[in-house]
Amino acid sequence: MSKVSSKFIFFFGSFAGILFGYDIGIIAGAEGHIQHDFNLSPLWLGIVVSSLMGGAIIGSILSGLLGDKFGRRKLILISSLIFFLGALGSAVAPDKITLTIARVFLGIAVGTASSLVPAYMSEIAPANIRGKLSGLNQLMIVSGMLLSYIVAFIFEPIPNSWRLMLGSASIFAIVLYIGMLKLPESPRYLIKNGMAGKARDVLTSLRHSKGEVDAEISEITDVAAREESGIGQLFHKKFRMALIIGVGMATFQQIQGANSIVYYATSIARKVGLSPHVAAGFTVIVGVIFVVTTIIFLQFVDKYNRRTILTVGGIGMALSFFAPAILGALNIDEGVLNWVTLISLCCFILCYAFSWAPLTWIIVGEIFPLAVRGIGAGISSAFNWTGSLAVGLIFPILADKFSFGFIFSTFGIICILGLFFVRFVVVETKGRSLEQIETEMAARSQKSVETAEA
Repeated sequence: MSKVSSKFIFFFGSFAGILFGYDIGIIAGAEGHIQHDFNLSPLWLGIVVSSLMGGAIIGSILSGLLGDKFGRRKLILISSLIFFLGALGSAVAPDKITLTIARVFLGIAVGTASSLVPAYMSEIAPANIRGKLSGLNQLMIVSGMLLSYIVAFIFEPIPNSWRLMLGSASIFAIVLYIGMLKLPESPRYLIKNGMAGKARDVLTSLRHSKGEVDAEISEITDVAAREESGIGQLFHKKFRMALIIGVGMATFQQIQGANSIVYYATSIARKVGLSPHVAAGFTVIVGVIFVVTTIIFLQFVDKYNRRTILTVGGIGMALSFFAPAILGALNIDEGVLNWVTLISLCCFILCYAFSWAPLTWIIVGEIFPLAVRGIGAGISSAFNWTGSLAVGLIFPILADKFSFGFIFSTFGIICILGLFFVRFVVVETKGRSLEQIETEMAARSQKSVETAEA
């Protein structure tokens, strides 16, 4: 493998996020056309939209089982090929069943990437800037979403344009495949599998000094030698707290309601009175907020505690959902309420993009020990996509039966529950090596077991 720069490695190491973001975003612009062309009921619309999440659950579990065995890089390469085929299949689907199957394949690729990229990025990044570099994955995701919203806005007036929207995702799959061919495997994976020489070469290209490389290799080797790998190890008592934090963070990130906006932003905007083309333009605004806020987040993530950022963001998210619900209960003018709803959703996206959206994947990539990092991230990602599937499937049904005030109030309550989870369960990981985090998590799990047995 030819030597490449660290910037190239970090860029393409996180590039899978573009595919992730594009495909979860493009459905917001395409779902109205698909519903019209295939005459879908609210239930079938939910099935078509959420089928990607069903595939993502499968991809997350498979990548978790295989990532620790075959390596992060190889599986991300395979996922790019699956994504390419799924995108083309979606574009030419003749009916709702074929489209659903194609989106399941897309989901397998997205689920694989969503679980492996955080682990890969956390394992190649230096501890002092790991949050910023791992956060590149989130920047790629929201950039992919923004691109999808722009494409949907441009194609909106064109009949049958949803096929172009879905098929265009294949371009990013090709770029990812070519870029990943030049990337190295994770140094921690290499050391764990007896390839310390290759790991040293990788770290030499990513770190500033030989002393830094030697110290990191020594630390990784020491931890790797003391632990066994395998899915069975994930449920060992010393890994219990890591599993609870990883699964909890991933689940809360989805059920707090973000994807009700991401997947159905255009529909929400249409329901509050905007024309189809203007509604598509609203999703572009949502995408811009996502990208700009994520860029700002990357400048601050390694300066402030993870738990502080999650708490501030969670409070803002809850208030953003409660505002239109409260004003709706007060029977204010419908036109005013509609604008308040759209502004509140933009405020939610701003708070979410600055906290739970990127930090969930950063923490999932940090919290699991080396021996079970792949399967731990995979299980967490599977729970994340299960929550996403539930929101994607149920939201159009709820929107058909209940007011936005009721739905948003429910999401607001879930945001508050997430704050309690951060306060009482999540540990601080900023500025510490993965091995230091691993040692503390093992000690904390052991203490919780002893307390329960006392």
